[in-house]
Amino acid sequence: MLNHITIMGRLTRDPELRYTQSQTPVASFTVAVDRDFASRDGGERQTDFIDVVAWRQTAEFVSKYFNKGSMVVVSGRLQIRDWTDRDGNKRRSAEVVADNVYFGESKRRDDSAPAGNYGREPRESRESYDAPRRDSYGSSRADSGYGGRQSSGASAFSELEDDDGDLPF
Repeated sequence: MLNHITIMGRLTRDPELRYTQSQTPVASFTVAVDRDFASRDGGERQTDFIDVVAWRQTAEFVSKYFNKGSMVVVSGRLQIRDWTDRDGNKRRSAEVVADNVYFGESKRRDDSAPAGNYGREPRESRESYDAPRRDSYGSSRADSGYGGRQSSGASAFSELEDDDGDLPF
């Protein structure tokens, strides 16, 4: 049998990180997920608010890098819980137990800190694209003779012009 669910949406509030009595981290949050279709009367698409629970390292990751409004992709399993409310009524609720949580959007190019900017370093400070890659023997791919490109010091990428007249589609 298979119980696997993947959802993508925005956090409705900051994740709540707690610890069990045995100091196991657990984070709970709600994801607003738009349905793929509109109602029959042509109205707006409906949104489902899905409760998610993450445990251990995943819980700490979520609480550190995500906040209200963040786009998130959650992969896990659907769990149905039976519980009793304060009035003694039996209740049933569904939640996703997260196995993996991913960033649902990339960092914006401007300097503002959007919901998708989760502490990644700016592109300028990363290793340059034209740096030669090293194989397992320590020599660069450019001089190894197998599938390497010539190291000319210039970037291997070139900018395309807006003229797309030669494209077949």
